[in-house]
Amino acid sequence: MKRAVSISIGSSKRDKAVEIELLGEKVRIERIGTDGDMDKAAQLFRELDGKVDAFGLGGADLGLMVEETLYPLRPVWKMIADVKHTPVVDGAGLKNTLENRIAQALEEEVGDYLNTVGRRALITGAADRWGMATSFAYGGYQCVFGDLMFGLGVPIALHNFNTVRTLARVIGPIVGYLPFEWLYPTGEKQEKRIPKWGKYYQWASVIAGDCHYVRRHMPDHLNGKIIATNTTTDRDVEIFREAGVKYLLTSTPVLDGRSFGTNMMEAALIAVSGKHRPLTRQELNEMIDQLGFKPQIRELN
Repeated sequence: MKRAVSISIGSSKRDKAVEIELLGEKVRIERIGTDGDMDKAAQLFRELDGKVDAFGLGGADLGLMVEETLYPLRPVWKMIADVKHTPVVDGAGLKNTLENRIAQALEEEVGDYLNTVGRRALITGAADRWGMATSFAYGGYQCVFGDLMFGLGVPIALHNFNTVRTLARVIGPIVGYLPFEWLYPTGEKQEKRIPKWGKYYQWASVIAGDCHYVRRHMPDHLNGKIIATNTTTDRDVEIFREAGVKYLLTSTPVLDGRSFGTNMMEAALIAVSGKHRPLTRQELNEMIDQLGFKPQIRELN
């Protein structure tokens, strides 16, 4: 049996392991959270290097992948500096392939509902999920990009996709040197909710982005909204349901009650491919089509 392990600096409360079959190959996928401890994560990478078929890096990104350019987040690279044998991915491959199909999936599944509520998307971070942002930007949506708000706490909403692209080129190299915890909630911070940017949540018909960003600043009520995200636990789903969310779309399949992160699923695809290296976007798209993977949508209310 193949084995893919996601080592995450996120909360250990979100840990999960399941055995699945992909393309006729059995693979165990396992998520291990370190509650924000990057040193512990680095130790786990060292201990399991060469003993598993593929690593996912969870709760962090190796960099911001904007189109074909990677802007490295240097503090994160230190965690995998000693990995010599097992390929490591942070999910960027699936973020730029599978997640590029999200707007199309919404049209196919809930197009009539969108005709009623309108096509307005709040994207918490385009530089973090470029494929997702692209799908909405070119899918007929009015968009607000929250990179400055959700990533840096700066109260400036971006409305133009070209502006986001230019901003990424300017500040991407600088952001890469900042402490990672300044950019993204880790450990217990992932469990806290601080309502913020409420007018943008209410303006949008679709709130899209990393689940921690979406949940961290969401208001108490999101009646009739659509959430497009990933890595959802049963508790996440319940929080969205209690807030009145109408539909929940996850970019990766729901397995044993939850959707795993793109890093976990990309690592699983590497494991079953037998290639012992990160897969190209073309290879990922071919496997996605073979498996019939597509974003999954559930009606919550």
